[in-house]
Amino acid sequence: MFRCLLATLLAASFAGSALAQPLPQQPYLKRNFTANALRGEIVFLNPPEIQLNGHAARLSPGSRIRNMDNMLVLSGTLTGQRAAVHYTVEEITQQVGDIWLLRPEEADKTPWPRTPAEARSWRFDPLAQRWTQP
Repeated sequence: MFRCLLATLLAASFAGSALAQPLPQQPYLKRNFTANALRGEIVFLNPPEIQLNGHAARLSPGSRIRNMDNMLVLSGTLTGQRAAVHYTVEEITQQVGDIWLLRPEEADKTPWPRTPAEARSWRFDPLAQRWTQP
């Protein structure tokens, strides 16, 4: 009986000390962006309204916004915030579809097209996630 109690107390103390240790910082996973993703600056207004590169725009009904951890977030939680992003535009409705809020190292990656004309004339390497100008 005493041995069982002692073993339980020792196990609990080791478990408690393991839980008290801070978790190691997880490195970010590399995110892959689509070839039709453009770079811009966005200001989130009252959903579905946004300001994209200084012009009024709308989020599409099925738009997806991914934060810096690649988790989906709702546009209402971002109201009033400004961010550097990669985004896609739906061809038929011209509304903004997918949005990725950029981490600093992603935003530093240049060149990245800002207009559909640039994206058509440049070359994209999906493995390296790099654009090259002609």
